[in-house]
Amino acid sequence: MNEGLLHYEDIVDRSGIAERIEALLPSGARSRQFRVRTLFVGIMLTLADGRPAHLCRVHRALVTLPSADRARLGVDARWHDSTHQLTYRQVEYTVALVCSVLKATPPRDDDALAERSSFALAAAGVMGNALIEASVPEANKGTSTALAIDWTDVETFARAPGKVGDATCDPDASWGHRRGDGPGQRDELFFGYYLSMATMVKQDHGAAVPELVRSALVTPCRVDPVPAFVPVLREMAAAGVLFGDVLADSGYSHRLAENWSLPVRALGAELIMDLHPHDRGTQGTHGGAICANGNLYCPATPTALLGIDPLARGASADEIAAHDVKSAELARYKLGRLTKDDADGFHRVACPAAAGKVRCPKKELSMALANNRPEVFNPPQGQLGCCAQASITVPPSVNAKTRQKYDYPSAAHRLSYGRRSAAERSNSTIKDPASNDIARGWCRLMGQEAMTLMLACVIVVRNQRVLEAFERRQALDRRREAQGLPPKTRQRQRKSLADLMAAPATS
Repeated sequence: MNEGLLHYEDIVDRSGIAERIEALLPSGARSRQFRVRTLFVGIMLTLADGRPAHLCRVHRALVTLPSADRARLGVDARWHDSTHQLTYRQVEYTVALVCSVLKATPPRDDDALAERSSFALAAAGVMGNALIEASVPEANKGTSTALAIDWTDVETFARAPGKVGDATCDPDASWGHRRGDGPGQRDELFFGYYLSMATMVKQDHGAAVPELVRSALVTPCRVDPVPAFVPVLREMAAAGVLFGDVLADSGYSHRLAENWSLPVRALGAELIMDLHPHDRGTQGTHGGAICANGNLYCPATPTALLGIDPLARGASADEIAAHDVKSAELARYKLGRLTKDDADGFHRVACPAAAGKVRCPKKELSMALANNRPEVFNPPQGQLGCCAQASITVPPSVNAKTRQKYDYPSAAHRLSYGRRSAAERSNSTIKDPASNDIARGWCRLMGQEAMTLMLACVIVVRNQRVLEAFERRQALDRRREAQGLPPKTRQRQRKSLADLMAAPATS
């Protein structure tokens, strides 16, 4: 018996999505031969073979199963003393029924789209995320609470309208923007959707975990994917998922605090983000202290330290060491936290001189510290709150957008933020031409609901591939450890210009 088939059947059954959708479908005079459960299993079988998500291929994958499996799944059914095999028209009809149920949602204005998950049904709750969560084994769900979040572009099969107001076959799709970071690529517009995903990553300094997608969201490009993904995180928290580190790039941190940072912190998460250039450096003051890069610093902090930029790509070892020294020096001027956030998000901080990190004439006890600490030669004049008081209260509105777990751009932040590349790997694995390339034409169904159905199945299949590859690597490492060998490391594939110039010349 096909183990992959049984595995996908088990995922669909554990999610409960088939029964919940089936209960919402209209019932006719006679029962339908093609059930929703078989539809999802057929889509996953098609995608697992690296084939596009075309309904004709789903039909072919089902009718070519062994006879026992066809009978069990309802692909072959008894009808008037004969066997009736599933037809393509039945597949097409069932998909249309499922999409019609998915369309039973509030009006499609921008505000409603921003608040509702496109995986949600009006009467049955979140369906697609239940299917994705069922693809994550119970043994792996508690291995890490850290998530890397990012969105990517998904083109629709429909032709884009020639001008504003023209009709198109996919009324849900809209124009979006995607960046081209590869050599020779340029930023460009596309017509389709944004797909946001939350990928599980390892804990800080923790053991490796399989990078499985835990939730996803499909939105038209006219909807900002950042605030639209917040309700999905709330649904995860309501389902019992614990949040630790949440890693995101500057596309998330640059949004309004009430659209991203504040609601994510309210879920108990620790943000680790890259900062947009407009959000770096000094951003005002609070109680006399300087607001910079998500922290409060002494008003006598050297300006050169407050202007430290993150390391450039390809920085040398000497540049990295010098950058880390400056970041550590800047940390000495940071106001030290005395308390955790209370129920309202307030906490208290104290002067760095009072904490024994710098020497300052305004704090006489600090002048007795060792000379290896920085000294403030020109203390600020006047009665600033951060200097005159033993501690000051910091409300949640201060550095609301940029506050995060580690000082930016310190070495600790750089190492921790490096885990965010898992989100890029999630995007690349569903766009890999060798497996399921979700380029234009991979799915010829149109509409947000149909895209949601297919992309949820793509993510399930992708999770299984990642899990199998991770288990193979773990088994290999255990065998090498038993033989007294070190774990196998990946070979460096990228060759720089300096590497090519240093290579011996050949004829």
